[in-house]
Amino acid sequence: MQQYQHSKKLKIGGDEEVISFSETDYEGVHLPHNDPVVVTLQVELFTMKRILIDSRSLADILYKHAFDQLRIPDDQLRPVKTPLMGFAGEMVHPLGSIDLSVVAGMSPR
Repeated sequence: MQQYQHSKKLKIGGDEEVISFSETDYEGVHLPHNDPVVVTLQVELFTMKRILIDSRSLADILYKHAFDQLRIPDDQLRPVKTPLMGFAGEMVHPLGSIDLSVVAGMSPR
């Protein structure tokens, strides 16, 4: 098994932990590649698979259908008055803003 190392470092409490990938993480990926990193995280009580990590984005957007699957009541959303520019250049009015707890780390064995 060959291990690939990502060039970014994750800061944890003053220490640095290397984020690395094994060959099994690259199944279906044709190397060399310039694809985004996609991860799985536990958000609130649900496991969300294939989360796109986009370091160029200033906002984390969660679409309504994904939010609905978390089964969080809409009244938990904080009002947002500032519209966003949509991916196709259109003006989009967010339904609201929310802080979600996220668990990241090694999965239990």
